[in-house]
Amino acid sequence: MTALAESSWAPVLTAEEAAEAFLTALGVPLDTESRRRTPYRMARAYAEMLTPPPFEPTTFPNDEGYDELVLARSLPVRSLCEHHALPFVGVAHVGYLPGHRILGLSKLARVVEMFARRPQVQERLTQQVADWLQTHLAPRGVGVVVEAEHLCMTMRGVRATGTSTVTSAVHGLLRDDARSRAEFFALATAARPEGGAR
Repeated sequence: MTALAESSWAPVLTAEEAAEAFLTALGVPLDTESRRRTPYRMARAYAEMLTPPPFEPTTFPNDEGYDELVLARSLPVRSLCEHHALPFVGVAHVGYLPGHRILGLSKLARVVEMFARRPQVQERLTQQVADWLQTHLAPRGVGVVVEAEHLCMTMRGVRATGTSTVTSAVHGLLRDDARSRAEFFALATAARPEGGAR
């Protein structure tokens, strides 16, 4: 687990008290050995899920003038539905057509994580990632596809087990140029070969 900064301990202690009151109000006994520290663990877990690690976007000059699609597939998405405070998990496929600068590849995953670690809806998350890349990188085009399973839909209510939700956001040439748009969506949604790299 990512260690929480010392300055975040006080909110976690307050959240632990709230978690204890919440579970007690729902009739969950907390006086067993295995549950005695459940409010603490619950508070720490939510604090971690709602605290994105800081990062600095690392960009480099596009010295070789690379002008084809850069696509990172299956970046992990772990977020919390803001309506039910239950997780939704899945993958993001993030691509861009470079302009004058290129982005360190690990930073694509960091951008997804930055917007995922907060109360979210999938539609907004998808758009925020695309908008951030467009603003900070100024590429010729940006495309983001997010596929996720929402526990608020599979574990409660309709209990639609096995369903996934797909959202997309595109800017620039990946929105306006039909060939570039088709290439992005074909590569982003292409099935992986059986036993292929993940």
